[in-house]
Amino acid sequence: MRCVIARYPFELTQAGVLASMKGVKPEAVTAESVTIGRRRYPVKQVGEVITRQDRRDFTSGEVVRAMTRLGFTCHAVPEPEPAPGLTPESGPADLPLWATPDPAPTSLWSAPESSPHRSE
Repeated sequence: MRCVIARYPFELTQAGVLASMKGVKPEAVTAESVTIGRRRYPVKQVGEVITRQDRRDFTSGEVVRAMTRLGFTCHAVPEPEPAPGLTPESGPADLPLWATPDPAPTSLWSAPESSPHRSE
């Protein structure tokens, strides 16, 4: 199937993509991804392998569109995992002592005793 990625036409097939990605270790998924075989790859990694172009030369949307047309399952951006101890159910009491906020200052600035700006 003819697909245009980064203004260049490519003749891609599902078998060709499977063969290109065979033996390629998936990177961590932080953005859109595509399932090829039993593995889930970031779309930018797949685009780089199948086009042999730098990732900055094409958009993830171009690769998602091509992979969808070839019959691969594409996934949206994953939800970020909450940091431990910062879930909505936990409060400041669950935080370590060093992570508790400082109390609000009573005064932001006070003039020295001998200052002409000091009000009595």
